[in-house]
Amino acid sequence: MIFMMKLIATQRLHGGRYRPLKSLSCVPRQDRRQQRRSVTAAIAASLLIAGMLPAAAMPRADNLPQADGQRTSWTDLLHIAKTQARHPARPLARPTPPQVLPETATTSKQVITVREGETLLTALARGGVSRPDAFRAVNALKPIFDPRRLATGQQIKVRFDSAPPASTTPPRNAPKDALRFTGFTFRPEATRDIQVGLTSSGKFTAVASDRELTSRPQYVTGQIDDSLYNAAQAVKMPVSVLAKMIRIFSFDVDFQREVRRGDGFEVLYHQAFDVNGAAVPITEIVFASMTLSKTPRPYYRYTPASGVTDYFDRRGQSVKKTLMRTPVDGARLSSGFGRRKHPILGYTKLHRGADFAAPTGTPIMAAGDGVIVSLGRNGHYGKYIQIRHNSTYSTAYAHMSAYRRGLKRGSRVRQGQTIGYVGSTGRSTGPHLHYEVLVNGKQRNPLGLKLPSGEQLRGKDLANFKLIRDEIDRQRNSLQPKPAIAQQ
Repeated sequence: MIFMMKLIATQRLHGGRYRPLKSLSCVPRQDRRQQRRSVTAAIAASLLIAGMLPAAAMPRADNLPQADGQRTSWTDLLHIAKTQARHPARPLARPTPPQVLPETATTSKQVITVREGETLLTALARGGVSRPDAFRAVNALKPIFDPRRLATGQQIKVRFDSAPPASTTPPRNAPKDALRFTGFTFRPEATRDIQVGLTSSGKFTAVASDRELTSRPQYVTGQIDDSLYNAAQAVKMPVSVLAKMIRIFSFDVDFQREVRRGDGFEVLYHQAFDVNGAAVPITEIVFASMTLSKTPRPYYRYTPASGVTDYFDRRGQSVKKTLMRTPVDGARLSSGFGRRKHPILGYTKLHRGADFAAPTGTPIMAAGDGVIVSLGRNGHYGKYIQIRHNSTYSTAYAHMSAYRRGLKRGSRVRQGQTIGYVGSTGRSTGPHLHYEVLVNGKQRNPLGLKLPSGEQLRGKDLANFKLIRDEIDRQRNSLQPKPAIAQQ
């Protein structure tokens, strides 16, 4: 239809033949007016045929343009348009996806855990699936899920049947009564299930479905006696919630030197549950507070007009600083900034950063938003990354075991984004992160540096934040355990 409109609009009818329109600037005014009418009427006819213009809007017959002294009739076009109106074209129905054959009384299941370096094809083969069937099933999966994204440790439920369709192939040297492969299911993420199975036609198909989840508020509070981790475990706080709480306070708290016995914490978070009431590993902290040396530090979750969700204190000041104090979760400060006896060289020299001991493979986060200006081996630093955050601040990360895939010089990174993993490359005695903060190109103590604060809410954002803050406080108060009343 678009092609027809362009054709009619750019040509005029002369004696049953189409001729190109002349430029309107080089024809007499009367012919120019006639050409405009011809174009307008042609477009109107095209729209009428397409069902986009009512017949009442068509030009009258006596107003139609003339060509070579003869009156041009739109009768045929109107006839076509009316026929289209009486018999409109029906939209093509979308084909319904083939249905996977249901389980039967003879169906059995086997759970396979994907090993490191293993592909989905080899995992299925290890579970007893013939290579032809595994290949067909994996190919059916590809349109909705990339098998290369399968994570190590992923569990796959493989289905077999003792009376399968004849299209499946038994493994080589299998006995005659061996079970036949009919499909598999797995959960690549907490909110999504994928099923691959045989259809009635004997072909494999893949179907993805979103899980129905609900969210409930959960409240925990605890006191630190020996370690924050043990205190969180004592009140049954999920490890994922503890990691998020540590990340929130990593801008403001030195967990190695500021957390002491008797300090406490309080967290209000939302936990997802499935239809059976089982907890799903999806959590979101809406309020977190730590009491350090009897001084509470509360933070509330809020999304301002900028659209960037963050945590703010009661006055609307963001918890974020220009740089994070600790770019590794759960790490132990093994060596601070200053002069020390070098553990390998054996003599005293200035240690120009902070070392955080952690197991090999622990994720390392970017301390702030910025651009990677150096990535690669750098002498005794081993595998090394340097990030420029602005004209004043840069940070460096050394002795890494690996970089995050896809990063290179010039890549932009966000604060808290994983950039690599703890290792022991270069001049190192064990797995740790050597972390440096550079101010105008010179190393400074990362733990003693006073950094500029983040966003301060103002105006309408501040007013909206206070409403949400007060609502969170009411929810906290309703979930806090009530003190027991002593009986008389």
